[in-house]
Amino acid sequence: MRAAVVTAFGGPEVIEVREVPDPVPAAGQVLVEVELADLIFVETAIRRGGHGKFFEVEPPYVPGSNLGGRVRAVGPGVPADWIGKTVVGRPPNFGGHAELAVLTPEVELPPELALETAVAVYGDGFTALMLEELAPSMTGRNVLITASAGGMGLLLIQLAHQAGAHVIAAARGEEKLALSRAQGADVLIDYSKPGWEKSVLEATNNQGADIVFEGAGGELGATAFTVTKDGGWFSAHGAPSGGFAPIDPATADRRGITVKGIMDLRADSTTTKVTAHNVLTRAAKGDLRPVIDRIYPLAQLPDAHQSLENRTLRGKALIRIR
Repeated sequence: MRAAVVTAFGGPEVIEVREVPDPVPAAGQVLVEVELADLIFVETAIRRGGHGKFFEVEPPYVPGSNLGGRVRAVGPGVPADWIGKTVVGRPPNFGGHAELAVLTPEVELPPELALETAVAVYGDGFTALMLEELAPSMTGRNVLITASAGGMGLLLIQLAHQAGAHVIAAARGEEKLALSRAQGADVLIDYSKPGWEKSVLEATNNQGADIVFEGAGGELGATAFTVTKDGGWFSAHGAPSGGFAPIDPATADRRGITVKGIMDLRADSTTTKVTAHNVLTRAAKGDLRPVIDRIYPLAQLPDAHQSLENRTLRGKALIRIR
């Protein structure tokens, strides 16, 4: 089969499309003819050799997490009636950017959802619903969302808006802010401008944000923490700036701020009620509406990585495999 292979840790140029052996489904798994796959920012960091303590990946490996396609075969213990169904899911250790992939079948594509929508919402939607589950009630609260024009940021705006929050979206540039407004943001702040945190305080009557969904990381994330209300809630889940927001636990404790990190959003280490069925059901209802900017062919996966790293995408990028 054809697959994208990360040949070494490095820039997008280390990705090559090669012929590799077909995977074989193990017990409890199905073999999927992949049609579309997702691309999320953390995959670019892993490709560079980052996040080793969170993801045990060594080159050469096939990248790609969330995917959708038709079941070709089943492994031991899986009912044969899965064959021929269109499914959406996540391989156990990447492998989605290939013509064939294995996964544990959880959910069939609902007839009312397009495959593009289901694949685009599956990963970010799962995380967004986990954040919704972890966070306090957003109704009537000032909610700050950084990296608001990213795939997950836009979903968080939608959820906060539906909950009746006063939504403050922070992103870089007018185009991204306009997209944030279209999803339901009430206040738009360009955090490429010096002193942007003062605008957050102005939007909250100098009280600070009650809830912060911090998806930018680095110094932007650290600044967002300074305008979190004492006694508030802060999630440091994004790292596109090179690392997660550096939060001093002593300062958080002194200010009474509850801080959640990336480990609080891993289903394998967190008790959560969110399921794949929940994600696709909420998407079918219109609660989660992914914004797809571009769909790249598999051969252009390096270009997709570069666009994601250059912050030129507005919402999601998908990869068409076949």
